[in-house]
Order: sequence, then structure tokens, then C-alpha cells
Amino acid sequence: MYETTELIIGFIISFISTLILVYPTKYFAKRIGVIDLPSYRKVHKDPTPSMGGFAIFLGVMMGLLFLTPSHEYFMQICIGALVIIITGVLDDKYTIRPILKLTGQILAAGILIYSGLIIEKITIPFIGVVELGFFSSAITLLWIVGVTNAINLIDGLDGLASGVSTIALTSIFVMAVLDERTLVIFLCVILIGSNLGFLFHNFYPAKIYMGDTGSMFLGYSIAVISILGLFKNVTLFSFIIPIIVLAVPIFDTLFAMVRRKLNGERVMAPDKKHIHHQLLSAGFSHRTTVLIIYGFSAMFGVLAIVFSNAPLNMLLFISFILLLMLHLFAEVVGVVGSGQRPVLKTLKKIFKKT
Repeated sequence: MYETTELIIGFIISFISTLILVYPTKYFAKRIGVIDLPSYRKVHKDPTPSMGGFAIFLGVMMGLLFLTPSHEYFMQICIGALVIIITGVLDDKYTIRPILKLTGQILAAGILIYSGLIIEKITIPFIGVVELGFFSSAITLLWIVGVTNAINLIDGLDGLASGVSTIALTSIFVMAVLDERTLVIFLCVILIGSNLGFLFHNFYPAKIYMGDTGSMFLGYSIAVISILGLFKNVTLFSFIIPIIVLAVPIFDTLFAMVRRKLNGERVMAPDKKHIHHQLLSAGFSHRTTVLIIYGFSAMFGVLAIVFSNAPLNMLLFISFILLLMLHLFAEVVGVVGSGQRPVLKTLKKIFKKT
């Protein structure tokens, strides 16, 4: 078990550590030339130091040294995280080929799968627990690599990936407390602390970017935490809860693939049509765009918490709300609707199109 005091101290250690360690990280990034330069696909106008995710990683390590969690897969989780960090640093420095980056992600996931940390079963209403058996390893690999890349792809604006990750981790933390999953609680607390410490430097206008070092580390961490906590839950719809928590990055990625397919483009080709690009092109300011996406993330997070604890007779109503939210989200990113989309018009009235 744990005490609230040690969670608070762990949070403070991670927060302050990352807050301070961003300064030497930024200096080091400048010295070795890890600078994110403006381009046609990017929103920022000035060269900005990257690799800030290394400070997040160090802040998490400091929090772990204090909380000293124990778990049968803890060492393998840390080794996988180290592989992700090395891959991210190499990509931030040398812009390695996508296949090499994917190889690093698969290697990190493979370490966990080989150790036995896999998604073994899911719970489906009216059917019960379904053992995945032979498909467990493949689904676990797809989940870890998919979530890692989803967070990586949404990292397009100052403070966006860090904020969205923090909201997702907060939702998982609440469910972990209700389900008494100590390791998940510890990991969420120190990751939230580190994220907020970095967000101090990364919120618009950003002084440093987390780079692939940070976005892949956060994606990997959230994927692993959801396996430890959400997929291990035997309540109704256990398989869909983590998808709801991460609805914004997951569906932004899926909708991008659908949009490209419908437009006859390469599915994996990069573009400037993700949700943050759509909101910016609609006339919202950088800061307002980030806050709107935070709002979407928070609503999905709350729905996930309610969904995980709702009685069966409430699930139909909550499912309707979820479908409505997904439709609104799809309209914003341009998958459905045309012309002057009503959701964007409503958002403009709320935020007065700053």
C-alpha cells in the first residue's frame, strides 16, 4: 500500500526535478545542435531547442528513486523506457529513418512481451472474460507501438502533447486509486509531476520542445500503465476504457489515416491536417487551439472514469454521449461535415475567435 504523504512528496520531487533539469537539457541540446528548425509542416517560426523529453525522463527517475515501487515487471519496464529514450534522442539529433524509429519501439515492446507483460484478456458485456491466447503478444505490440506513435503525432503545438498526456494520466490515476493498483498510482503521480514541470517551459510560447525523446517516452509510459491498470480491470468494457482515455491522440491518428485514404493520399504520409492544424486554420490562436484540445481530452477522460464505474443500465446513455463526442471530434478534424462546420462555428463563439 501507500500513504498520501509519500505520493505528494514523489510528485513534488518529480515536478521540481524536471523544472530545474530543463535548463541544463536546453543548454546541452544547443551545444550538440538538437534544434527544431521551422518548416512547411511546422507551426513555430523560430529555431527552438528540442530533446526536452530527456528532462522529463530524469524527473521521472528522481521520483522513482524516492517512491521505490516494486513489481515483477518493473525492471523490464525501465529497460524498455531506456530503449525508447535512446531511440528518441537519436531521432532528435540525426532524424533517423522511420523504420529505425519503429524498430526501437518494437524492441522496447518486445522486451515487455518477452518478460510476460501482455494484454492477456478483455471483458465483453454479456459474454464475459475473453482470453486472447495466441493473439496476446500481437495485440500488446500493436497497443504499445500505436499509443507511442499517437502521442508522438499529436506533439505539434507548444504544450499540446504534455498537456494531453497529463490529462490522460490523471484519468488513469483516478481509476487506479478506485481499483487500488499501487504501481499504476506511483507511475501516474511522478509522470504527472514531471509533465507539469516541463509544461512550465513548454506552454506557449515554448522555450524548449520535448522532441521525439519526450513524446515517445510519454506514449510508451501511458501504453504500459494502461496495460498494468486498465486492461487488468475485469469490469465491463475493460478493453475500451484505455481507448476512451486516449481518444484524442488515437482518433486524431486514425482519422488522419482515413482522411488520406479518402483523398487518395499515402496513408502514412505526413500532412498539416491534424486537429491542431484544423483549429489553427479555422482562425483560433495557438494558445486557444491548445486549450480546446485540452477540453476534448478532459471530457473524454471524465467519460472514461464514469464509464468504468457505471451500472449496466447507464452504459447505453454514456455510450450515446461518447458517440456524439466522437462525431464532434471527427467534424473538427474534417473527416465528416463540409463547408462552415457548425462545431467550429460554436467554438468560435465560445472563444470569440482570438
